[in-house]
Amino acid sequence: MSRDWILSRFGPKTALCVMAAEPEYGPALRSRIRPLITGVGPVEAAAGVAGALAALQAEGAVPDLIVSLGSAGSRTLDHARVYRVTEVSYRDMDASALGFPKGETPFPRLPAVLPLADGPTALPTARLATGGSVVSGAGYDAVDADMVDMETFAVVRAAARFDLPVIGLRGVSDGRSDLTELSHWTNALAEIDLRLAEALDLLHDHFTPVLTEPA
Repeated sequence: MSRDWILSRFGPKTALCVMAAEPEYGPALRSRIRPLITGVGPVEAAAGVAGALAALQAEGAVPDLIVSLGSAGSRTLDHARVYRVTEVSYRDMDASALGFPKGETPFPRLPAVLPLADGPTALPTARLATGGSVVSGAGYDAVDADMVDMETFAVVRAAARFDLPVIGLRGVSDGRSDLTELSHWTNALAEIDLRLAEALDLLHDHFTPVLTEPA
């Protein structure tokens, strides 16, 4: 894992910003953050975040929070709009054959849905489902969430090992039509880059104390 990422600051808070892939990291975000780019999927995300946090812990520099950001798919939410994630599920987890509810991790006994930390109230909110596959077309029928990604649940689990809250910010890149080529995902990333940068500015304001003049 290359160490080209650095911690970001939002008001008085330090944060490790986490993204999956370089195509999501456009010029607007580059002017604001240097994120950990883990690679795509829950395995890469968990390994990358856990490794980064372990390195920071060894240096005595564990951040105050994690910001997981990037693109997502949805067939119902506004295209290219950024949403704050309120909760995340692991859509691939299914131990129902052993008597456990679908989505619940049996050992350890983890609930099917995990909450994320609060963030800027100006952003619309959405429920997210993480999995190791690209969702398209009829695949959304099996998803009990507003949008889908491939990393956030894993980021939340890795952060929990270090008792860190996670704020999730996702821009909708696809989902209204079938994904049949890479450009169906990448076409919206430039606009999402701008909207995510605006969301980070809101996050800075969210954590910055408002100073008032004495009466």
